[in-house]
Amino acid sequence: MAGHVVTGSINADDVYMGRHRRDGAPGALGAPGAPGAAKPDVPAWSRAGRLLAAQVVVIAKEPVPGRVKTRLTPPFTPEEAAALAEAALTDTLAAVADTTVARRVLALDGAPGRWLPPGFDVIGQRGAGLDERIAWALADSRVTLPLPVVLIGMDTPQVTPGLLAAAVEPLVSRTADATFGMAEDGGFWLLGLREVDPALILGVPMSQSDTGPRQLARLEQAGLRVRMLPELTDVDTVTEAEHIAAVTPGSRFAACMARLRAGVGQGAEQAVAAAR
Repeated sequence: MAGHVVTGSINADDVYMGRHRRDGAPGALGAPGAPGAAKPDVPAWSRAGRLLAAQVVVIAKEPVPGRVKTRLTPPFTPEEAAALAEAALTDTLAAVADTTVARRVLALDGAPGRWLPPGFDVIGQRGAGLDERIAWALADSRVTLPLPVVLIGMDTPQVTPGLLAAAVEPLVSRTADATFGMAEDGGFWLLGLREVDPALILGVPMSQSDTGPRQLARLEQAGLRVRMLPELTDVDTVTEAEHIAAVTPGSRFAACMARLRAGVGQGAEQAVAAAR
């Protein structure tokens, strides 16, 4: 496993540990919605600029032609598919960077590129199958910082800081043991755990039409309280890519898709260069 590249820092005084403080009463605890408490959609820890005591991990591949988004070829070339993968990864990392968590991690198969923003710790992936790589990315992040972990991939560029915060907060406040987001194709796009046990993931068949339900069943069979997140669409096929581009105007992914479509017939090299 590759060594950790630490690019961020944590100030313990700025970390929210799961308790709600009343505005104007530094020593008092108040339930959300109580007089003087922050509004539910703007919690006190967020208004104070404090961080949720958790970490978000993005598990991803370096966007190298021929190694990513192979189901987009054809109609796209391997270079064009890699450009779309890079745009999706860039949007995903930007959303994580804007999420108020104590730590952000990239579990990477490959080498970091210009698409990696500051503030991320980079760790290598280990394991053979995807179940192993997910399990060890969660465990490796948790062992180096004993805080709840939320893991996502690079296939949902429509993810937002609000969705990520909604996945993190129940773990921090201990109102849930796990958070989970199903993907439209039957997989899952998010898995969050308050306490990480690789046995919760190892052996779950991945990349199948019933992977999501099977993973959810594994969590529930372990007796975990699971908070569900909205279902999202993964970018695997051209139809899915077009849908996500349509619902994320202004994103790098949408811009890349538009430029590649406009560049049809102009040569892949010029179109990919414009998309990047």
